Amino acid sequence: MVTIAGIDSSTQSTKVVVCDAGTGRVLAQAQAPHPDGTEVHPDAWWAALRSATGGGLLDGVAAIGVAAQQHGLVALDDAGAVVRPALLWNDTRSAGAARDLVAELGGPQAWAHAVGSVPVASFTVTKLRWLAEHEPAYAARVARVLLPHDWLTWRLLAPGSEPVTDRGDASGTGYWSPRDGGYRGDLLARAFGRDVELPRVLAPREAAGHAPGGALVSAGTGDNMGAALGLSAGPGDVVVSLGTSGTAFAVHDAAVADPTGYVAGFADATGRYLPLVCTLNAARVLTATAAMLGTDLAGLDGLARAAAPGADGLVMLPYLEGERTPNLPDASGTLTGLRRASMTPRNVARAAVEGMLCGLADGVAALRGTGVAVRRVLLIGGAARSAAVQAAAPAVFGVPVVVPAPGEYVALGAARQAAWALAGTDDPPQWTELDSGVALPPAADPDAGARIRAGYARARDAATAAG
Repeated sequence: MVTIAGIDSSTQSTKVVVCDAGTGRVLAQAQAPHPDGTEVHPDAWWAALRSATGGGLLDGVAAIGVAAQQHGLVALDDAGAVVRPALLWNDTRSAGAARDLVAELGGPQAWAHAVGSVPVASFTVTKLRWLAEHEPAYAARVARVLLPHDWLTWRLLAPGSEPVTDRGDASGTGYWSPRDGGYRGDLLARAFGRDVELPRVLAPREAAGHAPGGALVSAGTGDNMGAALGLSAGPGDVVVSLGTSGTAFAVHDAAVADPTGYVAGFADATGRYLPLVCTLNAARVLTATAAMLGTDLAGLDGLARAAAPGADGLVMLPYLEGERTPNLPDASGTLTGLRRASMTPRNVARAAVEGMLCGLADGVAALRGTGVAVRRVLLIGGAARSAAVQAAAPAVFGVPVVVPAPGEYVALGAARQAAWALAGTDDPPQWTELDSGVALPPAADPDAGARIRAGYARARDAATAAG
């Protein structure tokens, strides 16, 4: 049996799966935590990978792929050493830099035309501007810029190997164009004030090289691109991931350029495109609400399921960490519709679930507005396992919802890419072990979703106007 490995280096942890290259069957898996925060030294990712794979987990694998959190800024000096801790996607200190860059190029439409996306604080290009303006001593030392998956892939390769990336992760930098398939050095220089070295962009099935032990290392990709590949998402499928962040994305045949900035026009890991909407606030909305109510996630589930859809008019706008979509980095969360009858723990719990889902339902609607077909939602991520989330999701999304079997789909996508690079075929391997998932029952009240989304829209529009 030929075995391959997939690595998911997320915000919170490193997860590794070892699979049968022919079927995708998971043979072994492990994980290790990352430090908390919005900036992390990349050495912590390497230490977590070594911890997760200790004991010989990768012994004998023929190929390895890495998928990692998008957008993070890994700045290296001319010797390849890390200049400062990596600024992660969820670090919003570059919000002012994002506003400045958008204005300097002539507005959102100019950016959407140039690179398919309108930069917000998450994007690498804005972090480069912030670094140049606020840490000039560090900026002066920067010779090369990588993304988290680029850096990890480079560490896996034999010494002296060239740093590389893929089109999926490159499309989230703000200085690579999915439509044109190339870097926009003028935009990078505009942000940073000068040129720096960037990794070569590999084709989807192209190998990055080999590890010292001989295993082939694939191009790697961003975490959302990895999830789409791991799920074998097809036309009509919109993946909604409820992890640290919330994302809604779909594989699409055409490049997308949304001048509103709501939809990021990314590339995927197969040669197609991955229009995506991202919110900063997802699963941690539920953990924070549970803590506020003095319970755990199981307790929150029970409370939310005991409340009626719509939570008696209580609406939570869950901008607990600011927000990326809509672009409100300094916003805070709110509870509206507070009345004596509605101020109950069960309604607060239900409002947290519905508020989190409504933010992603807005994302699904935005994808539809760019021409993406929405036949069903594939609901993944830690919060997708919540019974309250599963009960509310069909009403909030208004389309059939399927929950795939629990699995590390980002890591599986990285493993599938590794198997593809190893095989050298035109298309990714069709893995028979992938589970089609469980379809959730439709909403009992067909009109409930419209009422929930309308209440949420009023709260969102008020916050957007104030912001």
